[in-house]
Amino acid sequence: MGVPHHPLFIAGRWVDTADRYDLRSPATGELVATAARGGITHVDQAVDAAAAAHAAGDWRRTPPAERAALLHRVADRLQARLPELAALQSRENGATIRVSNALHLGLSIAHLRYLADLAGSYAFERPGPAMDPLPTAGLLRREPLGVVAAIVPWNIPLLVTIWKVAPALAAGNTVVLKPDEHAPLLPLELAAEFAAAGLPAGVLNVVTGDGDPVGAHLAAHPTVRKVAFTGSTEVGRAILRAAAGTVKRVTLELGGKGPNIILADADLPLVVDGALYAALANNGQACEAGTRLLVPAARQAEIVEALVDRAKGLRLGDPLDPATDVGPVISAGQRDRILGRLAAARAEGATIALGGATPTGPGFDVGYWVEPTVVTGAAATARIAREEVFGPVLTVLSYDSVDEAVALANDSDYGLSAGVWSADEARALDVARRLDAGMVYVNDWHVIHPAYPFGGTKQSGLGREGGPDALDAYTEQKIITLDRAGGLANRPAFGLVLGAPPEGLGAPPAGLDASPAGLGASPEGNHGGLR
Repeated sequence: MGVPHHPLFIAGRWVDTADRYDLRSPATGELVATAARGGITHVDQAVDAAAAAHAAGDWRRTPPAERAALLHRVADRLQARLPELAALQSRENGATIRVSNALHLGLSIAHLRYLADLAGSYAFERPGPAMDPLPTAGLLRREPLGVVAAIVPWNIPLLVTIWKVAPALAAGNTVVLKPDEHAPLLPLELAAEFAAAGLPAGVLNVVTGDGDPVGAHLAAHPTVRKVAFTGSTEVGRAILRAAAGTVKRVTLELGGKGPNIILADADLPLVVDGALYAALANNGQACEAGTRLLVPAARQAEIVEALVDRAKGLRLGDPLDPATDVGPVISAGQRDRILGRLAAARAEGATIALGGATPTGPGFDVGYWVEPTVVTGAAATARIAREEVFGPVLTVLSYDSVDEAVALANDSDYGLSAGVWSADEARALDVARRLDAGMVYVNDWHVIHPAYPFGGTKQSGLGREGGPDALDAYTEQKIITLDRAGGLANRPAFGLVLGAPPEGLGAPPAGLDASPAGLGASPEGNHGGLR
């Protein structure tokens, strides 16, 4: 059958380019697919198509209930292809097949359905509160922004794409999507399913290619009204600068260095498995991973020994094998960066209690591998304790008091995730309230529920994705005020500038209802007014 090739998707058509690039399995080096390498011209074409579709208005005038139904059809189509797409994800970015099934596909479909339901109940238009004593009524509206740019990463590409594309489309916007060049296949499959489900041409466009120039040009494009980006903090700063030129709205979900605090009374088997789950899920390639384990000094030796014993039993290998626990990292460059961080940690005095190298033996002579790694003895100021590694690496730090643990946890440029483990939930909750993070897990980690907002504080980003307010980030507020006064006699405010009205011109029309109580929703109910 040959190796599949994936063109760009612009204005409802698949558009190929002369320049193509290979997508190879990070586990085997196998050629999985080829993809079109787009450029600035293709970004301009995609933005023009999205702008034309928004101006035509077919999608934004579609009743929200129908938009929600289309999102559900896409979810149905993804569900029908779940085993196939999960295997494709594992081949493309090295996620283990268990994680691909549950996270990359299962959780993505659940979030898409949640956002579809949200579109069906969202208050796009509603009466405003009474304006007493003014004889005026108000109509509060949420309207689509226009063209939205979505720039997504390689580590969890489908879920993060859905976080951006689904609420943008549900609100009536049009979208230009830029997947990461390492993992564009599931975002492209999503676009194909939207087209098959009946989304009008030009409403969703996909341009694959390098971050610079494709992502950079898209972020700075004057027609784009919002940029939603997930990726590194460094690139997030560049996105923010690019968006400033035309005062675009921006949602940024950036890096993390999640502190995971083990309180002295925590159950050892639970915290050992929980700490490894927090750090190693998705091969350690998750922005909200728990990568700093803060343990009581009196229990450090016990906890480290248990961590090492448990981690030694993890199976590193073929991501398509259901028995595999940890797969490869995404690329040779990422592998080398991780190993470089570990070499620097050793140079700064840290000890590698487990792993810290590329595995050897059958199956590891190709691909990009880093052993599950536990680092101890690092100073709190060491790079390994402060900078995001984005790989299967857990750094263990000790503390003498809970106050010190909280101070260590908060002493970070990041504030995406944090965790607390204790047999006493009230005690854990007290610590959780003191942590500077957008998401805090108590006796758990990676709880990414569709109804919970996802995002962080400090240099972990701006705004939130998902949750009950997801559509707010993709709509503009408008207030329409409606006169209920009638003639000039009932408009004392006019007199502040113009003085008294001429005689005989002040009587209101007969039968005018001057109260705002008669103002209701538009004829389409809660969802009208986007026409």
